[in-house]
Amino acid sequence: MDYRERYQLWLDDPYFDEETKSELRGLTDEDEIEDRFYQDLEFGTAGLRGKIGAGTNRMNVYTVSLASEGLARTISNHGEEAKKKGVAIAYDVRQFSDKFAEISARVLAAHGIKVYLFEDIRPTPVLSYTIRKLGTMSGIVVTASHNPQDYNGYKVYWEEGSQILDDIAEEILSEIGDIGHFNNIKMLSLQEGKDKGLIEIIGKEIDDDYTDKLLKMAINENIDKDIKVVFTPLNGTGNIPVRRVLRERGFNNIIVVPEQENPDYTFATVGYPNPEDTKAFKYARNLGLKEKADILLATDPDCDRVALAVRNTENDYTYLNGNQTGALMVYYILSQRHEKGDLPEGSAIVKSIVTGDLGKAIANKYGVITFETLTGFKHICAKANEWDINNAFKFIFGYEESIGYVYQDLVRDKDAVVSSMIIVEMAAYYKSMGKSLLEVLEEVYQEFGYFREKQISIVLEGVEGQQRIKRMMEDIRHQPVESIGNMMLQKTVDFLRDETDAGRSNVLKYYLDDGSWYAIRPSGTEPKIKLYIYSKGKTRVEAEEKVALIEKVVRHRMESVE
Repeated sequence: MDYRERYQLWLDDPYFDEETKSELRGLTDEDEIEDRFYQDLEFGTAGLRGKIGAGTNRMNVYTVSLASEGLARTISNHGEEAKKKGVAIAYDVRQFSDKFAEISARVLAAHGIKVYLFEDIRPTPVLSYTIRKLGTMSGIVVTASHNPQDYNGYKVYWEEGSQILDDIAEEILSEIGDIGHFNNIKMLSLQEGKDKGLIEIIGKEIDDDYTDKLLKMAINENIDKDIKVVFTPLNGTGNIPVRRVLRERGFNNIIVVPEQENPDYTFATVGYPNPEDTKAFKYARNLGLKEKADILLATDPDCDRVALAVRNTENDYTYLNGNQTGALMVYYILSQRHEKGDLPEGSAIVKSIVTGDLGKAIANKYGVITFETLTGFKHICAKANEWDINNAFKFIFGYEESIGYVYQDLVRDKDAVVSSMIIVEMAAYYKSMGKSLLEVLEEVYQEFGYFREKQISIVLEGVEGQQRIKRMMEDIRHQPVESIGNMMLQKTVDFLRDETDAGRSNVLKYYLDDGSWYAIRPSGTEPKIKLYIYSKGKTRVEAEEKVALIEKVVRHRMESVE
């Protein structure tokens, strides 16, 4: 069935509501119709993520109910005990997130599966915590993380509290493939689910328990609790939990950006709500300059990622990338716990294969081993899940360059609430010693070498964009760049075809003979191809020049692919 036939089927089939049909009738751009129906919105280990709208390749009540039916059948296949353990469901501030969460609950309940549905918006890490706290079989969070405002998504978790890996994703996908028509999806009303005791609304008791446990993860009390912080939740879920944990931790100078304090799915003051993009700090910077804040913090809409800016000597702010913030956190956590004699035997940190090596160098100093995994916290936290069983190592910290961090093992996903607490504590500790985080970072560079990095995303939307991304990957896979300036290609790792400890994924990594490297991969959740560049030099200037040269040569090669 081609895209036109699928489009017509949705218009003619009485199963689809009139509002959906009206939206489809209003489409006049043939490319838009094709993009909405040329494929089903793909369900993978990231669950679903796509633009909101009518169509098989969009996030809507029908595609969400289809995914939920697949999940319900999968859980049922695992037996009655799995159904009793149930599913926890959380959702963020985005358009229709509450509606998608409710539909998911209604489908699961129709299969006799217990559901714990949050009363209101919650951060993604709280969902991970809830799975572990309540001992559920699975979990769902409705979120599109930091995507533009016209997106939404649906992430599935398993009983360890981490996102599903390929084995469970394939089970769910197989079940989705067997559903056939949408009218084969079971569904109860919300009230019927509640009346039968299958849908339970949860809230404050989970928040209290989560916060209490976070507070016990503090490392130092000998800190400057008057440190001044400007915080923006970017109109997402982070406002209440981040402010609460910082307040209860004793920080009394937390100033929230008022225009970005409350939920707003349009993200009117920020547009693209990704704190990796320094433009997201516009309001925070202005308020920070006015208040003379020491640091600025921004969390993304589902509050699993956090970005940091530090006041500099030019009366402005320096924005740290995920590698720099992650390395600072590794340095602070390991050095302080080592000093206190509180670093367990067999301690380990975990980072992704496209995250820089400075954290690894720091960990080596303290006798902490570094493991590398494929991109995504489902892989990072899979290590912690494995060590729960075999006790081989003690999970201390996990991070990746895209501003995601998790400390200890309270949750099994990146967590901007605990990360915000550790970052503020870290800044307050060094402030009590008369140092800013920029000064500490410079000391780290002087000790371990100047590491520099850059990430470039080339956005290519639509059918043709996806095909061009594939051509780029194949072109570079078969004909790698042999030299860049004086740097020669030393080793290539193709994570799709080579056997590695990290696993298989469509990622290409090129190691140069001076210790620099770069990696290329298609995004798993957005229509873009990503280039990650890393260098190491004896000086800052040398490291920066290497990054610029690698970018020039490799980007030109990528963009030359028609």
